Amino acid sequence: MSLQLEWSNEQNEYEIGETLIGQLRKLLEAAGETEGVTEGEVALTFVDDEEIHRLNKEFRNIDRPTDVLSFAMRESMGEEPEITYEIEEGEEAELGPEFDEMLGDIIISVPRAIAQSEDYGHSVEREIGFLFVHGFLHLLGYDHQTPEDEAVMMGKQEAVLQKIGLTR
Repeated sequence: MSLQLEWSNEQNEYEIGETLIGQLRKLLEAAGETEGVTEGEVALTFVDDEEIHRLNKEFRNIDRPTDVLSFAMRESMGEEPEITYEIEEGEEAELGPEFDEMLGDIIISVPRAIAQSEDYGHSVEREIGFLFVHGFLHLLGYDHQTPEDEAVMMGKQEAVLQKIGLTR
């Protein structure tokens, strides 16, 4: 198994086609390779502003829409879990990042992505790709609460986008 992308579309403002999904799969592989994550599953949902607003309010207590939300499976358990299994009686082995698991959910507001692509002067596909990589890094535990953390995260996002040719 490798990194898998499962997706669904719950909005009507922008057609989500196989070209975009193929691009997102390439981004997932590139980001995973960069971060040493070779297996796992990411669930991606495209929504409208109303739905992302509802989710943002329900889960983050922020009463406004946002562009992307991430829900890491590991986050709900506190710190990263130490996953072990018994290989022989009395012996255990730790599973690494290649262990097949659900990494989490990423929800992207397509209307926000469209508006931001216009604001930044690049394609909708590039903006969705940026938001997807941003969400993926959050699934892995990255954050941007401090200027230093934001610089690290932005650098990683841009490097992955450049790697597959999604430039501004």
